[in-house]
Amino acid sequence: MDGQIRLKLSVMMFLQYAIWGAWVVSLGGYMTETLVFSGVQIASIYTTGAIAAIISPLFVGYVADRFFDTEKLIAGLHLLGAALLAAAAVTHEFQWLYPLMLVYSVCYMPTIALTNSISFANIPDSAKYFPGIRVFGTWGWIVVGWLVGFVLDLPPGSSNSPIFLAAGLSAALGIFSFFLPHTPPKARQTEARDLRPVTQSLASDSRAGLGRLLADPTFLVFVVCSFLICIPLAFYYDFANAFLTETDAPYPTALQTIGQLSEVGFMASMPFFIGRLGVKRMLAIGMAAWTLRYLCFGTLSFPLVVVGLILHGVCFDFFFVASQIYVDTRVSVEQRARAQSFIAFVTMGVGMFIGGYLGGLTFDHYEPPIKVAATIVPADGKPERTDLPLPVWDLEAKKGLAYELQLDKDDAVRPEQIPESFTEIDRKRNQRTIYDRTSFVAAIRAADANGDGAVDRGEWRDAQEHRWFHIWLWPAIWAGATCAIFWFGFRERRSPELEDAMSAEAPLGAGEGPEPQVG
Repeated sequence: MDGQIRLKLSVMMFLQYAIWGAWVVSLGGYMTETLVFSGVQIASIYTTGAIAAIISPLFVGYVADRFFDTEKLIAGLHLLGAALLAAAAVTHEFQWLYPLMLVYSVCYMPTIALTNSISFANIPDSAKYFPGIRVFGTWGWIVVGWLVGFVLDLPPGSSNSPIFLAAGLSAALGIFSFFLPHTPPKARQTEARDLRPVTQSLASDSRAGLGRLLADPTFLVFVVCSFLICIPLAFYYDFANAFLTETDAPYPTALQTIGQLSEVGFMASMPFFIGRLGVKRMLAIGMAAWTLRYLCFGTLSFPLVVVGLILHGVCFDFFFVASQIYVDTRVSVEQRARAQSFIAFVTMGVGMFIGGYLGGLTFDHYEPPIKVAATIVPADGKPERTDLPLPVWDLEAKKGLAYELQLDKDDAVRPEQIPESFTEIDRKRNQRTIYDRTSFVAAIRAADANGDGAVDRGEWRDAQEHRWFHIWLWPAIWAGATCAIFWFGFRERRSPELEDAMSAEAPLGAGEGPEPQVG
């Protein structure tokens, strides 16, 4: 393989997933701590990716394959994405942030398939060379997580800098894409040819092929369980960073890269495991790992939380890679891309969309138990009476109550220290939050877990936290039930193609069709 082309494609993959990793991991903590969005609002922002995953196969499958050079289309989408991310970084209201992120996701999601497509079009042997190129995407996600967590060293959830970083990386990839190998659209037709009979024939074949597959009870169980398992999967992607931030885990964004490191390790060992366990056991273990992961999170014990993060390699590789192999062996070569697109639509599209909203409702239901009555006064609007968690205790004592009382991390707050009138000013939103002193004092007393008359920072953070045990319990139960349905309903069939795939020595995941999202 041409070394220069390989280098360009590897850099492209690195930047492609570094963009995603820069904002998607830290955004949950930012929306929770700084923007103070509700669970449904947080889930809505994250489900823009699921909506885009539903739309993007239509875009890539028709427009991109017929009308645009692939490298130019990647460039245009990423340059537009950079502008949208920059706008999102300075937006603090949900009603504006949501449409920005929706349009951005519609720009970004097609580039996942497009970067795969341009790679396959310019390498001589996809099974031999693609895994070595694609792994740079995972390393991009890992490195940018370390950059956000360790180099920027920002207080968790406090800054929009990761979104600006993603915008800069998107601009860099947009410019770099003009130097990628020239790849014209593979399905461009002459202007005189009428495409309607062709598209109608393809649609008819696709419906017939999928219809026959879904008539098979075993394949139907696989599809239903793949959809069901992506519902609890959304809880992790949407709320893991908020969970780590609220529970004061060190360097939450960098900490989550443990999952990607685990993914790299388990991907390398996939040929060993799948050759000995088979598809059914692999899929079942992947589903069961989600249950175990959420139970680990629910303990709130930091060592077990780390175990839950390490399980990401099993959760992602054992389920998604084995799913790709199973689908590829159940359809003809001509139908593989369409079958994989259908599974991506069911899982990363519909499943993640529903899971995101259920996660948001669950997050809101198990809100922090201790609240303070407050009045929010916008610059040009009617004051709103509401109940809020205890205000943020800034470790650097540069703002809020910590600044007013000059608190450091080893201090404690007593009820008599609460000022008669405590007001927080949010200059970004141009509004004030006035806390009711009587309610504030009652909240301080309720947060005093050891009864010593004062609330230290540990007790303060406990009072601010959502009830994470219950939040993680529900996806654990759902994933466990899905695993049971799959185990008793799925009947594995060993075909020659499946045997060949299971005995392959090359790393897996380089087959045709759209690739699952990175974990």
